Amino acid sequence: VQLQAYGGGSVQAGGSLGLTCVASGRSFNYYAMAWFRQAPGKEREFVGGVSWDGGTTSYADSVKGRCTISRNNAKTELYLRMNSLKPEDTAVYYCATGAVRYVENRDDYQYWGQGTLVTVSS
Repeated sequence: VQLQAYGGGSVQAGGSLGLTCVASGRSFNYYAMAWFRQAPGKEREFVGGVSWDGGTTSYADSVKGRCTISRNNAKTELYLRMNSLKPEDTAVYYCATGAVRYVENRDDYQYWGQGTLVTVSS
């Protein structure tokens, strides 16, 4: 499976941004998917995850209520819609997939995209 994330950019605090991750490979529709992010000097952290069929989602407390994760298996795409962005949301955002046991667990994921930078200015 190969992943390509795009949609990052610069936005002012309070603004919105949408990220897309395009997947290739036969196993996409059978795997959970997630977004993680990594800010400078910090570890990569879970943002949101979605089950293989899109029926179950989970979010980090820091983004709950402000972000929506979804997927389109027909297009093999994963999305993250972020609203009410804060400067602390500034990070490189990565999409990931794999045969995970716990969707929030970074170490469970076998496949990662290259990352897309989101910068939120105050």
